[in-house]
Amino acid sequence: MTTKQLNIRLDARLDRRLEALAARTGRTKTFYATEAIAGFLEDWEDYFLAKDALEEFRASGDDAIDVDSLDFERLGE
Repeated sequence: MTTKQLNIRLDARLDRRLEALAARTGRTKTFYATEAIAGFLEDWEDYFLAKDALEEFRASGDDAIDVDSLDFERLGE
């Protein structure tokens, strides 16, 4: 996999926290920054997927199913 470089500016407090975490775990600051960005992107991608699905449902004019009408025991079979 090819990688790209991204330069960011962190305030001193955030940088100290990141440095301490990296030192404590033996990982790099880059590792944690990459993990944080990946998690952030997954959350926002999920949000927009759900938002778009809701908008599509509302535009369809279909009726919603009341959750109380679902038989969850039967669905688990």
